[in-house]
Amino acid sequence: MIKLNLPEYSFRIQKSEKGIRIFDSIRKKFVALTPEEWVRQNFIKYIIEEKKYLASLIAVETGLKYNRLKKRSDITVYDKNGNLWMIIECKAPEVKISQDTFQQVAVYNMSGKTKTKFLAVTNGLKHYCCEINYEKNKYDFLKDFPDFN
Repeated sequence: MIKLNLPEYSFRIQKSEKGIRIFDSIRKKFVALTPEEWVRQNFIKYIIEEKKYLASLIAVETGLKYNRLKKRSDITVYDKNGNLWMIIECKAPEVKISQDTFQQVAVYNMSGKTKTKFLAVTNGLKHYCCEINYEKNKYDFLKDFPDFN
């Protein structure tokens, strides 16, 4: 797979009649190794290993509803009280991060009763994170991903 703008991590990779698969430590199962999945698995390792997020507070491909449409967020992070803390949208490395990409993750945030503190987008090469200021109705882009505290 393509080298990403993240530290290198080791993964359990499996070749089978279903193709090449990677073990997802959050979902506890092997999943198809697509370019987007490669980004997702590397980013999960990054936030756990480097930013000290707790694996037990991370969910992958969480189902959401928005205007009767079923949506799915790539990575959802909760705080220690079980409240939504961050939504992360992962794209394949060849997908350029655009305003539309941020709009997608913002829609996920509008779908729930609880609003998140952070929205993030990554294609494995570029990573963006913003803190939502609900009082001023604006997004403040951060220079780095926040550590989990």
